[in-house]
This record gives sequence, structure tokens and C-alpha cells, in this order.
Amino acid sequence: MLDIADELHRWVEQGRDFAVATVVAVGGSAPRQPGAALAVDSEGTAIGSVSGGCVEGAVYELCRQALEDGEPVLERFGYSDDDAFAVGLTCGGVIDILVTPVRASDTAVRGVLASALGAAATGEAAALARVVSGPGELTGRALLVRPGSSYEGGFGGHPELDRTVAGEAAAFLDAGRTGTVEIGEQGSRCGSPLTVLIESSVPAPRMIVFGAIDFASALVRMGKFLGYRVTVCDARPVFATAARFPDADEIVIEWPHKYLERTGVDGRTVLCVLTHDAKFDVPLLQLALRLPVAYVGAMGSRRTHLDRNDRLREVGVTELELARLRSPIGLDLGARTPEEVAVSIASQIVADRRGGTGVSLTGAHTPIHHEPGAARRIDSVA
Repeated sequence: MLDIADELHRWVEQGRDFAVATVVAVGGSAPRQPGAALAVDSEGTAIGSVSGGCVEGAVYELCRQALEDGEPVLERFGYSDDDAFAVGLTCGGVIDILVTPVRASDTAVRGVLASALGAAATGEAAALARVVSGPGELTGRALLVRPGSSYEGGFGGHPELDRTVAGEAAAFLDAGRTGTVEIGEQGSRCGSPLTVLIESSVPAPRMIVFGAIDFASALVRMGKFLGYRVTVCDARPVFATAARFPDADEIVIEWPHKYLERTGVDGRTVLCVLTHDAKFDVPLLQLALRLPVAYVGAMGSRRTHLDRNDRLREVGVTELELARLRSPIGLDLGARTPEEVAVSIASQIVADRRGGTGVSLTGAHTPIHHEPGAARRIDSVA
């Protein structure tokens, strides 16, 4: 539900009662992944989505009912072969949805959810854990973990369970992941196995575009569209200006490798080298290919690429490191304009991130939606 945190946080501040339906598990071809949410307030206003339209009406009614009853409910939706118009996913997948009422009278759960929504709305790192299945009194209860493993909330008189879930949530937060954890009967210490949904909210990932050229301007716009915090870096002040890059979050006038040495990156960061000038590219890529980032791409013709690789080998870059380089940058879309090239680069970044092949779906037999990681199971606590 942290994907609609901005709107839900406003509802909390306004004192509204609401119910939120969250995708907790998917199977087969499903349009939304765990964490996707739809919420309905007491006036019937709806925000968000759990299926792209297939089961929204039925989930809306579940939210209205949960708000009236005050009880959480776990519901499964799948495709109906007997009646194609029955409530279900026409794509053939299966989704499990947890519907949780959030009422002003339930101060304990509402307080934890309010903190989680506030953190997500302001871009702070936090992980929200909720019991999806298990003893009835625990379903829907929540625990919030912040960096450093401090947490608030919990599962009502089960401190060992709180610590177990807090540790798992901290690990999910470090990786920026959302998914479920299955805790066996011994691990739960409450007499029954549990399934816990952990949603991570982390600051936007970074895209750093090196080279203030016309192609960079289009790529900046595409990066913002994909949800990145975008920096443009170039050593030439005449080109690296706010007027040329109004959509950039940050413009840095500095030699690219010097900036990369001092700025923070992580496993979600993407680096796009558009300078195709050896005096910039070689020292920059020598450093970039040794950093734990998600993507390193470099623009240039095939001849430029081969020459650049030779220069990188001369300065000690290994074949294993060179294998990380996406060059020439982007997927083969036949792109020519800056905007088309930006789509090509963005497509490659998404494919790398999601494990896609980059081939046309038409006529292919590969999955459209790649399966998320399997739920982790914990059977005991040290």
C-alpha cells in the first residue's frame, strides 16, 4: 500500500476512515505485483489499483464491507474457465489480496500505518510488515522498521515474533524489496505458522547521465518518467545548464570520474555515459565498472566501442568487468531521434532490472510478467 502513500497519508491527516486492499501474492500472469493497493474511504472514494481493472469492482466492495465490519479479510482471485465474465483475472493469473480496515478507533494499527505512510510520502526509508495469514487476532497487525532496525508497533504480546519479523523487514529494506515471509510454527512462537507481507519504501533510485548533449535531455525526461532521481554531469559549463535540462534534479559541472568518486551510489543506481569522448569515458568507465551499481551503459558507434574497450584494457579493466558494460547503449529499436534513443536506453534498463529478454512478445512463448522471488520460510529462531 506504500505505492499510494501520498494520497493515503492525506486521508490519515484528514481523519478519514478507510479500507486498503493490498496484493500479497501473485501466481502466473498477473498485472500487479505484491504491494500494489486500492483504498476506499467511508464516502466511497477510491484510489489505486490491484489488477489493472480485472477485479477492481469486487475488491471495491470488499473494502466497503471490511470498513463496515471492522475485520480484515484475505481473498483470492483467479480466472474462471466456466464463465469468462465472472469476477477473475482474464490474464489467467491468480492474486491474493489482503483487505484491512483502518479506522480512527483502532489507534494501535492506525498509528503504525500512519508512520509508514508518512515515511513513504516524504521519501524516507522504511519497511512495513503485516500479518497476512495466521491466528485471527494477528491478521492485519503491523510493524514498522526504519534504517538501523529500530521498529514500532508489533504483534500483540509476542516480542520474539516482533524481533524475528523486524530482522526480516530490515533485510528487505536494505535490498529495497517487497514480498512475503513464511514463518513456521516454532519461528512464530505463537502456536501457529504465519505469512507476513513486507513492503519496502526507499528513496527514488539514481540515474546519473554523463554528457550534456541533446540525447541526454531526452534521457533525463525518460528517467524522471521511470521514477529516477536524475543527475546530469559534464565538465563543460556552457552545456550543463538548467535551461537545457529543466527536468534534471541536479546538474553538476565537474569531470565525470571526479564526481563519480565522491557521490553516493547503490545497487539500484544506473549510469549512462553519453560523452563518447575517450578523455572522459576511459577514467569514468574504469571506475564505474568496479562499482556495485545496477547498470552501466556507454554511447558510441561499434568502432568507438571497440576502441574504448582497448583503451580500458590498457588501464587494467578486466574482461569480467568489461562484460558489465552495455555498449553500444540501448536495445535495437532502430532509434534515430533523441527521444527514440532515450526509449531504447530505458528499455534496456528495465529489461536488466526485471530480467526481461528484450525480444518482441508477439509470437514469443516467454512469460509476460516475470515471477517475483519466492517467499522465504523461517522455521525457527536462534
